[in-house]
Amino acid sequence: MLMTQAQEPRYLIGLMSGTSTDGADGVLAAFQGTDRPQILASASRAMPEALKAQLLDLNRAGDNELERAGLASCELADLYAQVVGDLLTQADLPASQIAAIGAHGQTVRHRPELGFTIQLNAPARLAEKSGIAVVADFRSRDVAAGGQGAPLVPAFHEAIFAGEQTVTVLNLGGIANISILRPGHDVTGFDTGPANVLLDMWCLAHTGQPYDKDGAWSAGGTVHAPLLNALIDGEPWLDLPPPKSTGRDLFNHAWLQARLAGFEALAPQDVQATLRAFTAETVAQAIRRHAADSQTLIVCGGGTGNRALLDDLQARLPGVQLSTSDAHGIASQSMEALAFAWLAHAFLSGYPAGTPSVTGARKKTILGCLYPA
Repeated sequence: MLMTQAQEPRYLIGLMSGTSTDGADGVLAAFQGTDRPQILASASRAMPEALKAQLLDLNRAGDNELERAGLASCELADLYAQVVGDLLTQADLPASQIAAIGAHGQTVRHRPELGFTIQLNAPARLAEKSGIAVVADFRSRDVAAGGQGAPLVPAFHEAIFAGEQTVTVLNLGGIANISILRPGHDVTGFDTGPANVLLDMWCLAHTGQPYDKDGAWSAGGTVHAPLLNALIDGEPWLDLPPPKSTGRDLFNHAWLQARLAGFEALAPQDVQATLRAFTAETVAQAIRRHAADSQTLIVCGGGTGNRALLDDLQARLPGVQLSTSDAHGIASQSMEALAFAWLAHAFLSGYPAGTPSVTGARKKTILGCLYPA
């Protein structure tokens, strides 16, 4: 079990900018003993549009990638440093009191089957700007040990939510992933497919808004069953057994356009409703297949703001009690950032947070690399 040995709390910052590329979220938390970490401050900064466009473009092969990736990494580190400053001000703590920052970076390639994963980041720059040690590069060691390197959060979910009954934790970021917590068993988990990535993409293209607030636009549309079936039946990845992980390498604009061929006459709002149903069905299908004994579903991530999606999920899982992590004491928007504070805590404690039962790695590994202040 991961715990601190000292009597005094260990203060850590966690930073997260996910597949949705909408911004950088951060938390400053106190870790002490085996107690649940206490969030002392939380902050978010919107992703500058030019940086967002560059990060999305770097998800695809292009010209001058190395220089563009280097510049984007520096700009992302500067955004992270602003969030760190906001957190320190809010918590009224000096940088010298923070043990480390856990900074995941921005995934632009995830190819564990080829032995690599790339997260754009400039942790040395962040350490220099913040005056705080940075733990980064959380995926690479697990991939080196033969694992997927993702998802990273199930070990954290286990530390926070494990109990006497089977619990499933669902993270609705750009990609959806689940953690299955069974008493007396190793945690399992995997990516289930898209959460917000296709929804946000389609909403921006047809409404000019970066996301479908409350799911209101999709709620006004009609799910088109033939398109839903084509989306599900036309993607072999969905039927792969875990361990598995995915991202924009697969679920991207080209993927969606290819599957919309033949459905050009559909109203954009109906396509949005169908994409919402696609997310809900792929998540529900994964839970029915791999966590049928779970009667509790705790949902976190940006997708918790999509009320229509949560209603869709509940309708597909009638025997499951669905709640957000907010009802369990942790704001859903803060969960992933808190996970990276926990992963930095694990690294500093020498705790192997790499989870073979999730990623398929050959062994448990200590995740991350340290950039001293």
